[in-house]
Order: sequence, then structure tokens, then C-alpha cells
Amino acid sequence: MIFHLVPLADWTAAPDLPYTPPSLDSEGFVHCSADRETALAIAGSHYGGVRGTLLAVELDELALTAEVRREGESGARYPHVHGPLNRDAVIRVWEVVRAPGAPEGLIPWPPEG
Repeated sequence: MIFHLVPLADWTAAPDLPYTPPSLDSEGFVHCSADRETALAIAGSHYGGVRGTLLAVELDELALTAEVRREGESGARYPHVHGPLNRDAVIRVWEVVRAPGAPEGLIPWPPEG
């Protein structure tokens, strides 16, 4: 399993299409994290100023239609998907819980009830 962080508005903008973040055009790949802990660390360090709901999309790496590369020393922690994220590879979607002075956590999204 790998995780991709994405603002809710971006993830839900075109739900019937594969997800293509801006990094795919600008860098040629989609940034991912190899585990929950790394995804949460990235959420804290890179998404602190992002307003609104932040999601962690959990993906079945083997079900992705695009190539996943784990390059260089950091590749094990930060895999790159070299193409759009096909939504049928999504195992779960989590909301990143963010609170000042508290560690981030994940809760199922959408919330029940």
C-alpha cells in the first residue's frame, strides 16, 4: 500500500476520471508515501498551510495502471507514480486530522453519520 495526500476539493473535482495532480505535468510523476507514518509526516511538514480537508488516499500499488518507481535512497519512503491514479486502485480514503500542537492522525472519510 502507498498513500497520496490531496486536498478534498482536488480529489472530488472530477470523480469519474483518473486523478491527475499538477505534479504529473510539472515533474512527470505523482508524489506518494510508502506508509501512514511517512504520509503523516509529509502532511505536517508540507500541508500545514493548506486550508480545508486534507485526504490521504490509500492505494493498492499492484492495482495501479501507471508504473511505480522507488528511486534513490528516499525511494523506499517516497514512491513515485508515473501516470494518473486510477480510482479503482483506491483501497481507502482517510481524512488527515490536523490540530495545533497535536500529532496528525487519520480517520475514515467520508465520516459516517
